[in-house]
Amino acid sequence: MQLSEILTSANENRPREEAIVCGAERFTYSDLSGRVLRLATALKDMGFGVQDRIAIVHRNCHRFLESYFAATWIGAVLVPVNYRLSSDDFCYIFKDSGAKGIITEANLLERIWSSIKDGSEPILTIITGRPKETEELGNACVYENLIRRESVEGLPPAEIQDSEAAQIYYTSGTTGKPKGVVLTHRNSYVHALNTIDEIHLTKEDRWLHVSPMYHLADAWSTWAITMVGGTHVFVPEFDPRRVLETIERDRITVSNFIPTMLNMLVNHPEVDRYDHSSLRLIMSGGAPIAPEVIRKVIDTFGCEYIQTYGMTETSPFLTMSILRSHLRDLPFEERLRYLATTGRPFKGVDLEVVKEDGTEVERNDKDVGEIIVKGETITPGYWRRPEETKERLKDGWLHTRDLATVNEEGYVTIVDRMDDMIITGGENVYSIEVENVLYEHPKIWEAGVIGVRDEIWGERIVAVVVPKEGEQLSEKEVIEHCKARLAAFKAPKEVVLADELPKTESGKLKKNVLREKYGG
Repeated sequence: MQLSEILTSANENRPREEAIVCGAERFTYSDLSGRVLRLATALKDMGFGVQDRIAIVHRNCHRFLESYFAATWIGAVLVPVNYRLSSDDFCYIFKDSGAKGIITEANLLERIWSSIKDGSEPILTIITGRPKETEELGNACVYENLIRRESVEGLPPAEIQDSEAAQIYYTSGTTGKPKGVVLTHRNSYVHALNTIDEIHLTKEDRWLHVSPMYHLADAWSTWAITMVGGTHVFVPEFDPRRVLETIERDRITVSNFIPTMLNMLVNHPEVDRYDHSSLRLIMSGGAPIAPEVIRKVIDTFGCEYIQTYGMTETSPFLTMSILRSHLRDLPFEERLRYLATTGRPFKGVDLEVVKEDGTEVERNDKDVGEIIVKGETITPGYWRRPEETKERLKDGWLHTRDLATVNEEGYVTIVDRMDDMIITGGENVYSIEVENVLYEHPKIWEAGVIGVRDEIWGERIVAVVVPKEGEQLSEKEVIEHCKARLAAFKAPKEVVLADELPKTESGKLKKNVLREKYGG
């Protein structure tokens, strides 16, 4: 079960079919296979070998996908890195991972090189795009030059075990330094197989790479879409108008969006001017999404919707809100109730929601416990962090630190992170429940709820909200809206109006930043 087998099979079965649409560039599976083999040969000739780490700092592009496959071909480990990070962040990740080389865009060179100039070991750099004529390339080479000069003959895939590392993904580091999550060939291969089965991917599907490819909100599709011989369509980064244009022009059938993206798409003033009839499925993942946004997605795009939940540590999917057969004929509002849950367990995942004593919660949609999981798609651990691995992986179960309930049908609903639960006046309040109510307000664009220290209540609930453009909001109006829909103790005691909310690249709210700023 090596990931290199996936492209070999696709090329054998669909050599002349369209594999890549990236701007003006289009490649068949035969073209793609040739490019990957030439890149792999070049990497091998440059001295990269089995389990060497190669970092990639790049926007979405066919070269990102080629790098995933070329690294696996020679048995190297790809380290996808967020291109928006600072030079200091780059420096930390390159050193921590022990990266021997970097693949990056020409326009990122200045930040990349400033992050490695003080390193004791030289790091080989491969540049995509066109470096400036005046650019001092130093210890670097140009990506397309490597591909043009290499032969596609005579390089067999590396012989490695499927338990070997295939990628290292660095977490967003909202509570400290990022840590590397190791995923093996088997993790990613089994996840691809199970995803194909769950959402019925076929060779007719045209996948839009819109969530960042350095993040597992999108990276898993590299393997699954290729495995079925579908078409990969790329946009370099999210722009609502460009995404809508691409859906129409390239007849996109399926994609996974971060909730922030979906909120921007459904509220785009020209969304109805575009033809999105090709869409058969929209998936949402990477962060919680409010039911009101889900309703707008279904109303706007008229296709199937699935909410997903997962983690970097789990390849990523753990649940999907796919309706069981006996639920599909329910009235829309009842179906929406299930679609808006975090979902039922993903194929191949053993999932339990347990109380502090280790016993499972009742399926009453009320009792709260921690989600724990195990299966073939779960990470073997954190890169060079045995103590943290031991802390999170216990007796084969990964402890997610996500709190959830389970309903009578076995659908899970996340209510909060352990670190984000608010205890006010002795009562537990889950911030996501309050945020969902805030999103129902017609004037609110985004919302985040935190607990801050309070001498009387222990913690008081503070809502940080971003009004929609042109709307005026008052603290009293927001609090009354919440009190009309929630128990009084769950309503915010303070409302802060903000221009924007701090988020990670996966769309998750940085509540630690909110607490630092508004904790008083």
